[in-house]
Amino acid sequence: MTLQQLRYIIEIAETGSITMAAQRLFIAQPSLSKSVAELEKEMGITIFARSNRGVYLTEEGSRFLSYARQIIEQTQLLESEYKSAPPPNRVFAVSSQHYAFVVNAFVELVREYGKDKYEFTLRELKTAEIIEDVRTHRSDIGVLFLSSFNREVIRHILQSEELKFETLFTAKPHVFVSKNNPLVGRSSVTLEDLREFPRLTYDQGVKNSFYFAEELHITEQSPKNIIVSDRASLFNLLIGLDGYTISSGVLSSDLNGDNIVSIPLESDERMEIGYIITNDRPMNAMTQSYLEHLNRYISNYSPDQ
Repeated sequence: MTLQQLRYIIEIAETGSITMAAQRLFIAQPSLSKSVAELEKEMGITIFARSNRGVYLTEEGSRFLSYARQIIEQTQLLESEYKSAPPPNRVFAVSSQHYAFVVNAFVELVREYGKDKYEFTLRELKTAEIIEDVRTHRSDIGVLFLSSFNREVIRHILQSEELKFETLFTAKPHVFVSKNNPLVGRSSVTLEDLREFPRLTYDQGVKNSFYFAEELHITEQSPKNIIVSDRASLFNLLIGLDGYTISSGVLSSDLNGDNIVSIPLESDERMEIGYIITNDRPMNAMTQSYLEHLNRYISNYSPDQ
């Protein structure tokens, strides 16, 4: 079945004559009759009945025609959207773990673009989904972190998917807590200090693995654990339950307000935060511009390295 065959059916139904439909479609009548017969055979139905005055739709032909019209109408909508004028092409897409600096740079990129029509995409995802997005070119770039714990596994996956990792910055781990948390005011905290507080981590879905976790020291035992899927919920629970999460220490008061505080965590681990791109495509201008905004924001922050 083809769109052309559906157009033939609609034309024949409207004219009530194969001969007249062939004339209006500028094709030979035998060719039109053959095309209709092939479609009827493929669908296993009789669309038209013949009479001395021409052709008319059978009951199943009428039902088939209603579907054919819907398909052709949707096709015409697509054609009018994408042929009559340039479509609002996807300009840029980024998939990332849950980092405020990724959002800040994204905001600046959209502002800089400044055009009337565009489609930008920002997805905060699970680690495996970020890799898949970049591999399939659904996103131009992905942002995640490596550590001594996950580096070998993640790099092996990236290599097998023909992706490469480029470092943005390396930071000592911090914990995010509510400004009212009893730990606020300390110059640093230990994992033992955190044991009495709920540990908040991001859900990694069906591909859950310690190596895909967004948080350092994920294998350390914690008596109180809460798993969330989005950054807003995590920050609300930090405030409401005096919880904590381990991250890079990069916070944005513009996005998160002043209710969350970052405290250095005593640890030998380091977070090597970077971006992933494919090996088979050169980096486009929009991706390069985004990286400039990203690096600018990071340099202004000056993370504790």
